[in-house]
Amino acid sequence: MTVSPFDHPLLSALLGDEEASRHFSVEAEIEAMLAFERALAEVEAENGLITREAAAAIVSALASFRPDTALLRAGVARDGVMVPELVRQIRTAVGEPHGASVHFGATSQDVIDTGLMLRLKSVVEHLGLLLTETVMRFASLEERFGGRALTGMTRMQPAVPIKVADRIVAWREPLQRHQERLSEQSRRLLAVQFGGAAGTLEKLDDKGPAVRAALAAKLGLADAPQWQSQRDALADFAGWLSLVTGSLGKFGQDIALMAQGGTDSALSGGGGSSAMPHKQNPVKAEALVALARFNATQLSGMHQAVVHEQERSGAAWTLEWLLLPQMVVATAASLRLAAGLAGQIESLGR
Repeated sequence: MTVSPFDHPLLSALLGDEEASRHFSVEAEIEAMLAFERALAEVEAENGLITREAAAAIVSALASFRPDTALLRAGVARDGVMVPELVRQIRTAVGEPHGASVHFGATSQDVIDTGLMLRLKSVVEHLGLLLTETVMRFASLEERFGGRALTGMTRMQPAVPIKVADRIVAWREPLQRHQERLSEQSRRLLAVQFGGAAGTLEKLDDKGPAVRAALAAKLGLADAPQWQSQRDALADFAGWLSLVTGSLGKFGQDIALMAQGGTDSALSGGGGSSAMPHKQNPVKAEALVALARFNATQLSGMHQAVVHEQERSGAAWTLEWLLLPQMVVATAASLRLAAGLAGQIESLGR
């Protein structure tokens, strides 16, 4: 057991996903924050809020900037976030007379939330590809075995005869609906956050909306009014993650039960036992059930994190940081495991 099995050097082979985890590394987080600061300087220069010389100096400094992570760590312990220390270091790297133009009109939450959206944009693309692969695996199973007979089970007791296709449809169709949900949610989720100290962009006067729109365009995100204390889109995304793992958990549970009697399914490459060499344990199927229950449990915390007091909440914000990355990696791992499990099925039905 470990603090996080998702990036454990051993357990992550089963429960982790390297590509999803990469977007939650400290390197990816800092890279996204620097992209925000670079784009902010460029669009503020275009709108006359800082000089073009200042923007050029900032962009030039950021091209070779490498933060002192030990000082960032100390800054987080002191300030709760890394941004004040990061901005201090960038300003030092830019030097006089342009250092003061770094981060003009922005606040820590703008950097962190927009940086998260930049990383989630890549995460959404990754999850979408994994989801498509899993749907295709289920379609292949239906093509191979769909016409075979199967005993329908209701309340875990034999009911009436069905076809294998009837059960596969119950695995595949929810995933296709999740594809539609992801496309719809992404348009609302992947938006720039730029509000300044209290969400009003007070330092930008009447240029605030134009700068925000230009910033969004430069970063490849949607433009939206500040949402720093409105976390419903993130909670909605967490709900999507839990729905995906729940649907895959149903697939895993069904396969584990079908393999139990050894007559309704045959799997290759099952897990071995240290005490019983004859066993082929449905490891991937069991992990799918566990990950579904994990995400369902974490979802309640993401709904708690919607409660942001007034214009900014340190507590609710921190709770998101504890929960969302693990839910994302759990979902990516579930999709990876489900596709792998589908590929191990050698026979379904009779």
